[in-house]
Amino acid sequence: MPPEKIAATKPARKFTIDWGDLLFRAALPVLAMFAALLIGAVVLLFLKVNPFEAYAAIANGVFGSFSGFIQSLVKATPLLLVGLGICIAFRASVINIGAEGQIILGALGATAWALAFKTWPSWLLAPSTLIVSFLAGAAWGFIPGVLKARFQVNEILSTVMMNAIAIQLMNLLIRGPLIDQAGVSAGTYLAQSERLPEAAWLPRLVPQTLLNTGAILAVVLAFLVYLFLWRTTIGFRIRMVGQNPEASRYSGVNVPFYQALSLTLAGGLAGLAGAVEVMGVHHRLLEGITSGYGFSGIVAALFGGLHPLGLIPAAWLFGSLLVGADKMQRAVQVPSALIDVLLGLVVLFVVGSAFLSKKWAVRRAVAASKAGEEAKA
Repeated sequence: MPPEKIAATKPARKFTIDWGDLLFRAALPVLAMFAALLIGAVVLLFLKVNPFEAYAAIANGVFGSFSGFIQSLVKATPLLLVGLGICIAFRASVINIGAEGQIILGALGATAWALAFKTWPSWLLAPSTLIVSFLAGAAWGFIPGVLKARFQVNEILSTVMMNAIAIQLMNLLIRGPLIDQAGVSAGTYLAQSERLPEAAWLPRLVPQTLLNTGAILAVVLAFLVYLFLWRTTIGFRIRMVGQNPEASRYSGVNVPFYQALSLTLAGGLAGLAGAVEVMGVHHRLLEGITSGYGFSGIVAALFGGLHPLGLIPAAWLFGSLLVGADKMQRAVQVPSALIDVLLGLVVLFVVGSAFLSKKWAVRRAVAASKAGEEAKA
């Protein structure tokens, strides 16, 4: 029988969308967020602070003024870039805790390159600086990747230690070869580099604010990372390695290579976050340039379901929390470290919600299988 007639005799498969299941999965991270805020309210009560006033201060800090909203987008930009790297690493079942150091190396590379070639025109200097920052961060991620691939060194330990090395390297350079000579002449000896040439600056999207084209770059990269992971062979193999390393090895996939590659790409994206901070926000390398984005980016990635597109609103949400934390501290006189407590609670509940989501999917699959067997009987 010809193939077309065989196909015609087969019953058409019906694809249906289970909206209840989709709503349940989408609601879990939101419910986790509310649960974290509820426990945070209990902590505020112990501190003798009205939680309604505290949370109102956070909302007012973000939505109460145009500058607050813009500042939340500024903080969301490095979170998005770091989170994209976290998504790639986690999809390969490796954990990148080294984004702080990778941000620093990206910022160092961008600063050294821009100052070394300050006479170049903007159309050449700015793109090349971004490329150098990506390569610097990628090199810093490549080291623990190779240690993981070749010697089975735990990537959590190696990336954390690489953070400490990067911090000391930055402290050495901005107090030595990269120190601002104008500050030395003035006798201030500030731990900062020389101001970058304007040709290396990222253009501002809104005048008189810190919002720059790095935000657009981050969103574009989010879509590119999505296409990379779900529409390319390499991305498929990375996800395959994360889902089942043993099956991947059996099918001929070089598991160590793709784990090292994922850490390298994660480092490159974190390095871009450092470049955006240097080129678009501060216009020089400063001590404490990371502002904790390397760790907050992990939280944002988890809240976004480790999906590049889900990370876009998640990064803005956590950027808003960081902005609102400053407002809350001034309004109700609570330690700004409380926002770290809230972020930690969000991580705990989001990870718990992901576990519940998996159990829910397994239960539904088992129930559907039993229903199918009963229907056949």
